[in-house]
Amino acid sequence: MAPNGPQLSKAERRDAARAQALRLQEEQLRREKRTRAIIIASLVAGIAIVGVIVWAILRSAAPDLQGISEFPDEIEVPAVADEKGGISFGESGEAGSDSGDDAVTVDVYLDYMCPNCGGFEQVNGPDLEELRAAGDITLALHPVSILDGTSQGSEFSTRAAQAFAYVAENSPEHALAFNTLMFERQPSEGTSGLSDEEIRDIAVEAGVAEDVADGIAEGQYKQFVQALTQIAFGDPTVLSAEGRFGTPTVVIDGERFDGNWSQPGALSAAIGEAQGGEGAVSE
Repeated sequence: MAPNGPQLSKAERRDAARAQALRLQEEQLRREKRTRAIIIASLVAGIAIVGVIVWAILRSAAPDLQGISEFPDEIEVPAVADEKGGISFGESGEAGSDSGDDAVTVDVYLDYMCPNCGGFEQVNGPDLEELRAAGDITLALHPVSILDGTSQGSEFSTRAAQAFAYVAENSPEHALAFNTLMFERQPSEGTSGLSDEEIRDIAVEAGVAEDVADGIAEGQYKQFVQALTQIAFGDPTVLSAEGRFGTPTVVIDGERFDGNWSQPGALSAAIGEAQGGEGAVSE
């Protein structure tokens, strides 16, 4: 059957094909533009969410704690803590001890709900313990609470951090073991975390007397943890180049460690450099 309408010439068919190709190209460009817009909007939304989270953390403390750089007089601070809330461990292994003036001070900021902190402990915990036991470093742990919002309202980060502070103050010889066990039993982010009773049982397993461990649930150092966290957010020593604070953060003799802590031996090598090339854990 003969086709309806006039036949197109070769030139006309070529022009029609070019027009169709141009339309397809324009449609593709429009789709790509829409896709880019969606991606950019998603990134902006993500940044906004992070900003809201940080804002919420900064605002979660009582108004009189916002923007503080030191502990207010009315807050009970463990005697074993320093002016920034770090709880030190020297060669003896007891909370509040140090390894002497020649030792390198290694400050570690941690959150017991933070999965990266759990990874940090697995990679670097044995090295730090070896250096501390040898008297090469004084290890100062700063238990902050920046992930309370990811524990279904249970405030696990705060409860765990104040439990560590309580154990350090009341059973100082068992605080390091308690810290290790807390990471070994670390709950997944996004869950309600461990109950006060479970935290209490971990303390007993670490060697804390049962009657002492019973006091963990009272939350004696909750405000201390909140204040410690606010102090960290305003401390330029622990902030990244972008002015952000997160966990884990490591400070070696007052200098923020920006190396790859997930690489075995990288942190101990940096500590060795701070010691003048001595004391790094060999692999």
